[in-house]
Amino acid sequence: MIINIGYFSLLASTGLVLYALVASIFGYTTNRDNLIQSARRALLMQFLLTAVSYFALTYAFLTDDFSVRFVALHSSTDLPFFYKLTAVWGGMEGSLLLWQFILAFFIAVVVLRYKSQNYEILPHTMMVLAAISAFLLFLLVGWSDPFVRMFPAPLEGRGMNPLLQNPGMVYHPPSLYIGYVGFSIPFAFAIASLLKGKLDNDWILSTRRWTLFSWFFLTVGILLGANWAYIELGWGGYWAWDPVENASLMPWLTGTAFLHSVIVQEKRD
Repeated sequence: MIINIGYFSLLASTGLVLYALVASIFGYTTNRDNLIQSARRALLMQFLLTAVSYFALTYAFLTDDFSVRFVALHSSTDLPFFYKLTAVWGGMEGSLLLWQFILAFFIAVVVLRYKSQNYEILPHTMMVLAAISAFLLFLLVGWSDPFVRMFPAPLEGRGMNPLLQNPGMVYHPPSLYIGYVGFSIPFAFAIASLLKGKLDNDWILSTRRWTLFSWFFLTVGILLGANWAYIELGWGGYWAWDPVENASLMPWLTGTAFLHSVIVQEKRD
């Protein structure tokens, strides 16, 4: 029952995001404020539905519901409670759901925080954020569904990868995801300003804290992940040139350059 609620919450969230995308576009082009406000409420509601889905999957891990394929592949009855919580993002499907959960929360914060400030570019900002969220939700309900069932359900799960049974599993992935997703907010404001033709510094002033916040968590996530790799994998160092590490390094380099450039633009106008 809980699993079905989680899956249908994802479907409803997808529908709401698509509605928010269309409503914000038509609200701006037809100058109808009621559509823009409706899009705002849809984005707030999709956060609540995404939260329901995330906690439904967490509940499946905590109750050893091996009828859920993702749970059976990444957990077991003897897995400590501590690691059952982290196993939710121990595979691709759960990681995408965590990513969408964080993004939905940040979108809700933007919608609530900037309902009066930056209202001129808010419809465009919602368009960009809704498009990003829709892409993730399409992956979740289509190709990476974490709620796929298995019949008959196995009596025991495969368990978590031993390399992931480390305290680093608690703080490293969420820190990276907060950093990744956080940069979506300055990106959305920048694209919105370009679409609106508003080329002043207002969007930089509005997103300065978002930029610093995202860069900080991405930095912390990389450092914590390097320490985890040194302890767990025995590479003989804190870094290795593998795709997983580069996937976080390249956005960090880009984000650092962006942070410096917006500081210069803010000071020199």
